[in-house]
Amino acid sequence: MVEKFQTLHPDPEKTGVNIDKTKYDYVKNAVLNILTKQQPLTPKQLFEFIDRDYSTNFDGSITWYAETVKLDLEARKKISHDRKTRMITLL
Repeated sequence: MVEKFQTLHPDPEKTGVNIDKTKYDYVKNAVLNILTKQQPLTPKQLFEFIDRDYSTNFDGSITWYAETVKLDLEARKKISHDRKTRMITLL
């Protein structure tokens, strides 16, 4: 049986989703590794790096998972997404 992980959403009026924990961990590590090496990034830049460097052995839409994990990391205060500048940084 696949272990699930309940994500959070930075907007308290919205709910996260239940996703495969292995995929969550893989994409979370990708996001954090990329932002450790280069920041700030726009969401588009972040997703391009993830698609280029991490999608080879990924089953499913890595961009969808990246968006979901990005929102979860924002809600958990691990990253910041400034909506005015559109830039994402580590906290």
